[in-house]
Amino acid sequence: MAQAQTAAREVMDIRQASEYLGISGDSLYRYASEGFIPAFKLGNRWRFKKSLLDAWMDEKSGAKPSAPANVSPKQKKPAGRAR
Repeated sequence: MAQAQTAAREVMDIRQASEYLGISGDSLYRYASEGFIPAFKLGNRWRFKKSLLDAWMDEKSGAKPSAPANVSPKQKKPAGRAR
């Protein structure tokens, strides 16, 4: 029953989002603090929008590849030198 409630929520706290993603709360807190995963703070607590997490997972898994940007040769950055 708790899983159904978590899946239905659009905005989740750390515990709910970590259950949804299948990772530990500590890892999720670190990812949110580092800006690795989409999250926002409400007061002093992290919150996660299910739709943003789903879009982030799709992007990271390659499920919905974004259209390649058309970059002209003048816009490309120079290649870095080998170390």
